[in-house]
Amino acid sequence: MKALWQSVCAVAVLSGGLLQAAAADLVVAAPSWPSGQASANIMKVALEKSLGIKVDVQDMGTLIAFTGLDTGAVDVYPEVWRPNFDTLVQRYVTDKGTIHLSPRNVPATQGLCVTKKTYEEFGVRDVADLKDPAKAKVFDTDGDGKGEMWIGATGWLSTDVERVRAKSYGYDATMTLLEMPEEVGMSAVDAAAATDKPIVFYCYSPHHVFELHEIKQLSEPAFDPAKWKIVLQADDPMWLSKSEAPVAWKPSSFSVAYSAALQKRLPQVAKFLDNIDFSTDEVTAMSYALEVERQDPAEYAKQWVSTHEDRIKAWLR
Repeated sequence: MKALWQSVCAVAVLSGGLLQAAAADLVVAAPSWPSGQASANIMKVALEKSLGIKVDVQDMGTLIAFTGLDTGAVDVYPEVWRPNFDTLVQRYVTDKGTIHLSPRNVPATQGLCVTKKTYEEFGVRDVADLKDPAKAKVFDTDGDGKGEMWIGATGWLSTDVERVRAKSYGYDATMTLLEMPEEVGMSAVDAAAATDKPIVFYCYSPHHVFELHEIKQLSEPAFDPAKWKIVLQADDPMWLSKSEAPVAWKPSSFSVAYSAALQKRLPQVAKFLDNIDFSTDEVTAMSYALEVERQDPAEYAKQWVSTHEDRIKAWLR
């Protein structure tokens, strides 16, 4: 739905950077998605209030953040999604041992979704339907014969995976794959739901979109590790041609990552990070607060910490 996507595309894109604050005791890299922004700020407020340290939250892309965690220029990354980040986890956590992953994680899902009306009235129920030119055409708004779909924001590792999956399934020939900030993609979903227009898009949970609208995830072949081969774009200019993923995402999860050096430099902070145990409902609430209610991440974090003092104390034990 190109016209729909374009009509909500007047949104500034924030670029991640490594701008170290001179006086900070701790640098937390904040990803661009709402729950990552919220949790990064919750960590800042809780640690500053409880331990009296100065924490700097910096908007940062995933690859830049992992490089910083490896060198010690960055201390914390709030949401390491798997299997999205598996290559980076293998490189820095398993092989080099410079990054530590919290033992606690939040269960998650990833895939392609449509509104209930799209599912029931337009018969788009399986990923294979997107390869059918007739069905793909229902998502066409610019008259070129191809449909349009949001596959995520530029810079998300999941966005690259979705491009690989489109090539592997073959619907890259029938669908135009759109990359844009999440708030723009979700605004298009809101508009489609409000006007009963068909739409298909990359979806993940926990996320507020499942609370706002009646959403159906498209069926597809079950995850098969033998068929899942992802090469990172940063590692190889031929990454797309060398990657294959004609199956569903592996059951997903995410957890906190921090520089392994933190365990010696600030052991109490490392213990705190290992104990963080956000629930799926809490993560959904973060997403809703920031993206739907347009709450400021820093102000949301202050309120969250003030109403969860017992949780913060437990994380510090």
